[in-house]
Amino acid sequence: MPASTASPTAANAVDLDALYTSIEEAHSALRPAVSITPLSHSARLSALTGCEVLLKCEHLQHTGSFKFRGASNKIRLLPVDVRKHGVIAASSGNHGQALALAGKTAGVPVTVYTATSASPYKIEAMRTLGAEVLCLPTDPLGAELEAARQAEAQGVPFVSPYNDLQVIAGQGTIGMELFEQAPDLDAVFVAVGGGGMIAGIGAALRRLNPGTEIIGCWPANDPALAQSIKAGEIVEVDALETLSDGTAGGVEPGAITLPLCQALVTDTVLVSEDEIRAAMRDIASSERWIIEGAAAVAVAGMQKLAKRYQGKRVAVILCGRNILLEKFLEAVR
Repeated sequence: MPASTASPTAANAVDLDALYTSIEEAHSALRPAVSITPLSHSARLSALTGCEVLLKCEHLQHTGSFKFRGASNKIRLLPVDVRKHGVIAASSGNHGQALALAGKTAGVPVTVYTATSASPYKIEAMRTLGAEVLCLPTDPLGAELEAARQAEAQGVPFVSPYNDLQVIAGQGTIGMELFEQAPDLDAVFVAVGGGGMIAGIGAALRRLNPGTEIIGCWPANDPALAQSIKAGEIVEVDALETLSDGTAGGVEPGAITLPLCQALVTDTVLVSEDEIRAAMRDIASSERWIIEGAAAVAVAGMQKLAKRYQGKRVAVILCGRNILLEKFLEAVR
């Protein structure tokens, strides 16, 4: 198992109150480096769905995704004597970009392992931000496991994109902001890959507004953690290609996000590739924003369950914008 903050034993004994305290601390400590992103009312999506739809604009966060929150928190908490040796991570792009910028700002070298299937745009962006990027001929989970092995061999921290309580606490600051911006939310829709973002948001809102439903959204082509939640243990899935490359890939054995999501996620919804494309088009048409496939997964999930929330106030996390323009145009055409 990767040498992250989590372990199989810790995963079975997560202290949600302690996690909330960590989120609360991060919410204060990360300012002003991490932006408080807008919560924007969408008149058109509200009219189309019958819900009051609020869009949490994490695509406007530094590096173009929510990942900068968790990466910044992890780098912030590294011991001084560890920083000079750097960190190793695995990423399909957004986590790597976020960690590269956080590391560059703090003077911490960053090495990122990724699969050759990762977006060329995201690979280039990671390198531009100063990370050393190593592309492996494997799937995202394979890259993650190799990165963890290399971190252990070199004696440097492995920064998981999701299986790390300090990273999860950083992502949880989204939940703190949501409560400050709209304390009466009935539901929040979140795209899920490894589960770090939804676990952090869920842990924050569990304390601040336990009546808010936390809805996990997956591409039907690659629902690894959704199937694991259903099975009660980490399982492998036969994944198909998806526009939601930001959520693609399996979940490492012993991931702390499994018990967290079991405790915090109210419901799950799977969306098709056509529904993801339609959601990308809807956001472009109504809000004039380019969003990546993972962000559209949350929009599509909300649209799919809209009848359940008629007349209610819901938030959708637009988790990122990092997509090749040509790929975006092809998707929305």
